[in-house]
Amino acid sequence: MRIYTGYERPDVPYDKQYALVVDGLKMAGKIAAKYGVTLAIQNHHDIALHHDAMKWLLDEVNLPNVKAAFDCWSPTLEGLSSEEIRQALLTMKPYIVHTTTADYKELPRFKYEINQTNYTQLQSQMRAVPIGEGFLDYKTFINTLKEIGYQGYITYEMCEVLEGGGSIENLDRAAKKFLEYVKQFK
Repeated sequence: MRIYTGYERPDVPYDKQYALVVDGLKMAGKIAAKYGVTLAIQNHHDIALHHDAMKWLLDEVNLPNVKAAFDCWSPTLEGLSSEEIRQALLTMKPYIVHTTTADYKELPRFKYEINQTNYTQLQSQMRAVPIGEGFLDYKTFINTLKEIGYQGYITYEMCEVLEGGGSIENLDRAAKKFLEYVKQFK
């Protein structure tokens, strides 16, 4: 079961939030174990987002059924290079039981400042595109998964605004492109 840690809250000290996540994962992991369920923490939320912090968290939780759903999105947005992404996967190797793929293009944004007769750059907007058409380094990511002997699923997710819209035809086209894309890594 794919789960998340949590978004950091500015009104609560980080270490307190982190401890709550650890306690919650231990409690949930023990209950899930009774039913043969593995909890796979996806690296998408603020608490323990970076792979070193996530490994620390998983080491601290120390339950055989609490693992990682580690994907390429967060390390890419953290600014990791191809080699750093490879190293992140090597670090997370003992824990990876699932990965989700999605690809994105970065669309720059600006706001007009009337008093300066100029624009201020804003944080870019990410827009989903079919896999292989964005900036995520899946060549390194998937090849490293193969290198470490990963045998789990690689899923494709269309959870954001997808180029071409949300029609069934466009979603099917993107899903078929994903299936063709991953065949190159066999």
